[in-house]
Amino acid sequence: MLDLRPYAYLIPLLPLSGFLLELFFGKYTWRRGGIIANILIFISMLISFGIFYNLYFEGLPYTEYSWQWFYPGIVLGVVVDPLSIAMCCMVSFVSLLIHIYALGYMDEDPSKALYFAETVLFTGGMLGLVLSNNLIQLFIFWELVGLCSYLLIGFWYYKPEAAAAGKKAWLFCSVGDFLFLFGIAVVYKYMFAHGEPLTFSNIFIHLEKGVIPPEVLTLVAILMLAGVSGKSSQFPLHGWIPDAMEGPTTVSALIHAATMVTAGVYLVARTFPLYLAAPHGMMIVAILGAFTALFAATLGLVVNDLKRILAYSTISQLGYMLSVLGVGGVVGAYAVGFSLYHLISHAFFKALLFLCAGAVLHGLWNTRCIYEMGGLWNKMKVTAITMLVGSLALIGFPLTAGYFSKDMIVEAAYEFAVSGDSTLAYLPWIFLTIGVLLTATYTFRAYFTVFTGKPKTYLAEHAHEASKIMTTPLVILAACALLFGAVQKPFYHFVSTTFDYLNLAHLAEMGGNHVAHVAHHEHAHVPITIKFLPTVLSLTGLGIAGYFYYNHRIDVGKYITRDNPIYKLLWNKYYIDYLYKDIIVERIVVPLAMFVDSFDMYGIDGVVNGIGRITMSIGKAARKIQTGDIQDYMVPFLIGIGIIAAIVKLLGVS
Repeated sequence: MLDLRPYAYLIPLLPLSGFLLELFFGKYTWRRGGIIANILIFISMLISFGIFYNLYFEGLPYTEYSWQWFYPGIVLGVVVDPLSIAMCCMVSFVSLLIHIYALGYMDEDPSKALYFAETVLFTGGMLGLVLSNNLIQLFIFWELVGLCSYLLIGFWYYKPEAAAAGKKAWLFCSVGDFLFLFGIAVVYKYMFAHGEPLTFSNIFIHLEKGVIPPEVLTLVAILMLAGVSGKSSQFPLHGWIPDAMEGPTTVSALIHAATMVTAGVYLVARTFPLYLAAPHGMMIVAILGAFTALFAATLGLVVNDLKRILAYSTISQLGYMLSVLGVGGVVGAYAVGFSLYHLISHAFFKALLFLCAGAVLHGLWNTRCIYEMGGLWNKMKVTAITMLVGSLALIGFPLTAGYFSKDMIVEAAYEFAVSGDSTLAYLPWIFLTIGVLLTATYTFRAYFTVFTGKPKTYLAEHAHEASKIMTTPLVILAACALLFGAVQKPFYHFVSTTFDYLNLAHLAEMGGNHVAHVAHHEHAHVPITIKFLPTVLSLTGLGIAGYFYYNHRIDVGKYITRDNPIYKLLWNKYYIDYLYKDIIVERIVVPLAMFVDSFDMYGIDGVVNGIGRITMSIGKAARKIQTGDIQDYMVPFLIGIGIIAAIVKLLGVS
């Protein structure tokens, strides 16, 4: 087969060029937009899978291509290795299905061409991000992805909620991005004298030489993790994702499955050697991810908005992906394989769930409250069956893709716990295990409420199935969510070879980690009870949800009221939004901004304007002696001459 590696740059370039083509010519094409975007993403997908074939089946070596940019050592480039190509295959494939679905979902929107111009740019930005071989280029695409999310979340800008949600997403991510950029600057400070200072391979090779001190590596890891927390919606920068549901549902699917939120997880995976060499870096990642997984799962229990339930599940599942990267301090590079496998599995079933939710909203005139639905199993059979598949994959039901990916993460967390020197090492395993139970409960709380029982409203009674252009992607994604588990072990091995050119054992020692299996991971003996515990908890959560919500057999509101302190705490999202908005913003940031504004207006501007006013006053007074009459000028002239003559005479000057 043709070696497609030298053409890897076309993978992002084609969708990026589609932005202008859709923007200016999209409305003149069939369906008034979307065809150009779909064609270009399809070609990018073919190239991605072609390069995957080159690497996996033909065994061609991993490589990267660089072109000198505006400053010596600062380059543009693409990296072609298992990590980047696996991501490209997922992003292009899932994005293509979402774009096909959007041809029907956005069919009647008057700004359809603009929508597809922004989504194809979004896809191109994400593909450019994962192929970047250096930090500065990755950061540029990182910001492009953030810009596109802002534009698409607020796409229906005439809705105040959508406009506010777009701004909120931008502000939350900007906090993390600022710290991420600072981290890049720190890396450059230590690497500027070493060839290409911001190229990943060059950074990793020089890590082994101790160019960057260990304490600085920890600082860089934390700063980058702040950027990850913003993009991948991890605590405490998670608050923008639920509000982002105000955009079109296809945008939600694109953000949660193929782009945006997976960028942060990818960054940690790409910089895995740096985190491995950073003292305490892996522990911080593991605990943050696991805590976020549990934290978001608790919030999913009380939300009634169908899309927001899925949003909290995304935050939680991203926590699983991030946490397993942190346990790489024990399982080595296989942690990257575990994380990416769950990332791709999640992309399949989360895209499926959001598109199913979009079909439900499409059939119920945008009704989003699950308690205004009910009985849709008989109204929307294809949507109901495919969403059942997605829900089962999300909770890790046996033999689905989620079962293989999530169970492996929990087992790896257990290995991390028993291999650690601190009791803190048990926290990721405990948090992730409890999260399994909660995920199953809130997922099927939503599913049973929406699809079983009797219709609760007129709209639910008259719901209808979506068109075939929308249901076909659902069937394909459902098949992927079921069958992707078959490639589990080959996938782990393929992706884990990404960093084979590095001495990971040495890097682990630098960071105080003890990697048990660097080259070929074989699970340590995990007790059979630990292996099956996630499955038991998943089925238990499914049973709890079925007992209370199947056919609406029990009115939970009779037992749990909004006056219940735990329910109240969860309903108010632990008051974190209140902390940010009402305390930090309104009581600290706004008064500080008003003080600075007043100081600028009356202090700095006051001095500058005061000097100007004094100068104007002097000029205004002096202007009065400028009459233009020569007789007026002669009087002071003669007086001056007389004064000079008197002085000369008094001094006796001859």
